[in-house]
Amino acid sequence: MALRVNGKVVTPTGVIRQGCVEVDEGRIRAVAEYPSVRDGHWIVPGFVDMHTHGGGGHTFTTGDAGQARQAADFHLRRGTTTLLASLVSSPFVLMRSATEAFAPLVAEGVLAGIHFEGPYLSSARCGAQNPEYLRDPSTDELAELIELGGGAVRMVTLAPERDGALEAIKLLTAHRVVAAVGHTDATYDETRAAVAAGASVGTHLFNGMRPVHHREPGPVVALLDAPNVVCELVADGVHLHDGMLAFATSTAGPERSALITDAMAAAGMADGEYDLGGQTVTVADGVARLARDGAIAGSTLTMDAALRHAVGAGIPIADAVRMAATTPARAIGLGDQLGALQVGLRADLVVLDDDLNVVRVMRGGSWLE
Repeated sequence: MALRVNGKVVTPTGVIRQGCVEVDEGRIRAVAEYPSVRDGHWIVPGFVDMHTHGGGGHTFTTGDAGQARQAADFHLRRGTTTLLASLVSSPFVLMRSATEAFAPLVAEGVLAGIHFEGPYLSSARCGAQNPEYLRDPSTDELAELIELGGGAVRMVTLAPERDGALEAIKLLTAHRVVAAVGHTDATYDETRAAVAAGASVGTHLFNGMRPVHHREPGPVVALLDAPNVVCELVADGVHLHDGMLAFATSTAGPERSALITDAMAAAGMADGEYDLGGQTVTVADGVARLARDGAIAGSTLTMDAALRHAVGAGIPIADAVRMAATTPARAIGLGDQLGALQVGLRADLVVLDDDLNVVRVMRGGSWLE
């Protein structure tokens, strides 16, 4: 039996102020105007978070399937119907065990895939990554993880200036794994070489990157300028000034800008001490920093809060929604299945009130209880 959800419907082309979304058998069957609707809630696609390390007191970084299931559920109830489980730089044995543990969750649909943020990163730009585990890219390691995951490995972040990086990018893209550039001290030319080799995502743009200089533009300018690269942006007012968030969005456009949380276990939790990849993180006033040196250590953000912040920074709601769902879905190869209120796609919906707070979440045509 078909279900109709009425309200202000945000589509990839704009807002239908008096609209409805018709859902049947887990799919969107119609998106149309519905003139009898008056002052309805916002209806937006389920959020797609391509970079998150945990939430609700649970983490992806240890490779524990029970923790991963609970972290995914925490974010689901805040509107994130699709997410990648992001790990931090780790020994290969942990990368391998996490792949084995998470592959069944990917097959089940709890996770959309695994994102290895490291360990093939720059020591000079490691941020909250554990420097003990950083190393040059290994095509042998990556090939083993890809085979072991059976499609579960979805994205790998690496620094293109490290030895073997371009070969690793070519291996990843040949297996339809997204290669992302991040935690990098690369030059403009080194970054362009990575893009030419197949890299298609900029991991939390600006953060963990060589800063822009007028005589050496560095990775930020190279990524913003590349027409096939999606740039991740952490819209929490901590990682990026709102002016920089707006600048990056206007430069790349919403079709190449993706909101992410970069959330850690502390998301949704009280201030205090937490662990991230074996390092102590102190959360104060909702801001997560490494205890050892004060480096920003992920965030306590959720995607609904990221959407509110982006809109508050002046980004039009249709663009912000695209950045929170449609663009990241396409970036990780799922744009033909989900991420927009379009006929034929999976019926993932979030109902928001006028303050953009989550009222109700639907995944695959079923409302969460």
